[in-house]
Amino acid sequence: MSQITIILPDQSTKIFDHEPTALEVAQAIGARLAKETLGVKINGSQTVSDLRIRLPDQTQVSLVTTRSPEASDIIRHSCAHIMAQAIQSIWPEVKVTIGPVIENGFYYDFDSPFAFNEEHFEKIEKKMSEIVAADLPLTREDWPIAKAIETFKGLHERFKVELIEDLATKGETQVGIYFNGSNWFDLCRGPHVQSTGQIKAFKLLSVAGAYWRGDEKNAQLQRVYATAFGDKKDLDLYLHNLEEAKKRDHRKLGKELGLFMFHEMAAASPFFTGKGTIVYNQLVNYIRELYTEYDYQEVITPQVFDVEMFKTSGHFQNYKDNMYFISLDERENALKPMNCPCHCLMFAATKHSYRELPLRMADFGRLHRYEKSGAIHGITRVRTFCQDDAHIFCALDSLKSEISSFIQMLNKIYQTLGMPNYKILLATRPEKRMGSDEVWDRAELALASALNELEIPFVYSPGEGAFYGPKLEMHFVDALGRSWQTGTIQVDFNLPEAFDLKYTGEDNKDHRPVMLHRAVLGSLERFIGVYLEHTAGNLPPWLCPTQVAILNVTDRVNVFCEELKAQLKDNKVRVEFDQRNEKLNYKIREAQLQKIPYMIIVGDKEAESRTVSLRLRDGSEHKGMSVQNVMNLIKSDISSRSLQSSLAKFAELN
Repeated sequence: MSQITIILPDQSTKIFDHEPTALEVAQAIGARLAKETLGVKINGSQTVSDLRIRLPDQTQVSLVTTRSPEASDIIRHSCAHIMAQAIQSIWPEVKVTIGPVIENGFYYDFDSPFAFNEEHFEKIEKKMSEIVAADLPLTREDWPIAKAIETFKGLHERFKVELIEDLATKGETQVGIYFNGSNWFDLCRGPHVQSTGQIKAFKLLSVAGAYWRGDEKNAQLQRVYATAFGDKKDLDLYLHNLEEAKKRDHRKLGKELGLFMFHEMAAASPFFTGKGTIVYNQLVNYIRELYTEYDYQEVITPQVFDVEMFKTSGHFQNYKDNMYFISLDERENALKPMNCPCHCLMFAATKHSYRELPLRMADFGRLHRYEKSGAIHGITRVRTFCQDDAHIFCALDSLKSEISSFIQMLNKIYQTLGMPNYKILLATRPEKRMGSDEVWDRAELALASALNELEIPFVYSPGEGAFYGPKLEMHFVDALGRSWQTGTIQVDFNLPEAFDLKYTGEDNKDHRPVMLHRAVLGSLERFIGVYLEHTAGNLPPWLCPTQVAILNVTDRVNVFCEELKAQLKDNKVRVEFDQRNEKLNYKIREAQLQKIPYMIIVGDKEAESRTVSLRLRDGSEHKGMSVQNVMNLIKSDISSRSLQSSLAKFAELN
């Protein structure tokens, strides 16, 4: 065979007398690199291939190592095989199905004659540790379909046989088989680590029921969830964050803080209490303030529409499974799942000139979408909700400036809320969509070009766009490092075409506007749930239902406390006076559990000197402060929408 040239990322080359594997390329570069290599990306592809594949002449390679972003997925995929091997080593009667990597971990579905529990987890983890310690090599073989079917039939692995037979119907002639050592193997595409010893840290997390291939008519399986990391410190941090996440669960906090509730009479539809409504309305009011600054006009639109509107908008064809339908006057109607068709009707109702554009239409209308019960989760996934929703009708040449304005507004809001960390994904055309490929090409190109011109970094999210247009998704990274999709802006050429929207241009001719769909917070319900978890319920003072708690030491000071309460209320501060016949420490504890940012403590000494002790929810206390200084401080923190009270301010006031 002639020489084989492999091209490295820096355009240098390595020469071989045969088609090398990616691992051999790594070995040719250096022993340390070879030890850390987990996979390879070929010819500019972002897909990670197995390190065992043969590389033809002139292949461009980028090695994936233990330090690469893709390392976690490979480690977890391999650890899933180790878990399956461990389970079948202990209980040979258990059958394996599939074991994919998911966010922050992996799972494997098993057909088991008994239910797994915590005691089983201990046995499984012990066996997994033995497999890791044995440092078994992982090897790959490509088997003809017939051999694979015959082998797995002989092992009574009927789920594997079904998978292989499906691959055969799709034209596959052979399948990949990975061995852990010499005895245990599984059907898999890979990629996988070099040996079991490269799995440094893992943990089994939970078990749940699952149906084979997600169909309730099929066999019920047991889904074991687990995770793995390249370093034990990373695993320990992840497990710590899991425990912290349980404490921060918005469903738990919402109940403890008395913010919202649910009732079986309105499934998956939250009731916001008086306290929760304050948080809700404060967010809405803040957004409304910015609508004035950024030239939005707020509108109010109906809830129920003739279904013909949704046929025009494409919702009926592409979204009807998520809609609620009702019959009125012998005609089919529907509750709106989105505001966009309503705003199209409003735009079309009057003539528009290019001088009026961009026209920005905002709407806090209630929306209804049917979510399957399995997808419901607290207030982050519900069936009725409200968005800080808006639609911008503009000319194509305004697209870049409108996206820039939206990003500026979003940054301002996120900064105010203490949410500076987010990433942007450009979600492209989904499989089920309206409009031609040519229209989608224009929309996706316009969005990507605008981002590039504005020098805003983003990554592609293929197939995740709305059915009417591509979108930018803002994924906020919270205090525990979790990613949540919040804001969005979407470019839509389809709805203006469907509703025949027009404006008169400078040439006195009709032109079609571009429609931008945008939200900063997204669903108010979902955002509040996410924000509660991000802040652990310690909301900024301006959002807190109760901003100040007045705590008396004795009933002798009640008159002074009532005066303080009245003065705070006159200054629009939300205040409660806790005059229960309880010990002070008990009252302080109660106020802290309610996450109240300011506690004004009044005893005989304070009442006599007309001063107060101010205690913050972080436990710090500042005694002998004048009423006016405390009042000014609280008012300043609230009016400026400070994230929390600054100790430096107290030092200045004292």
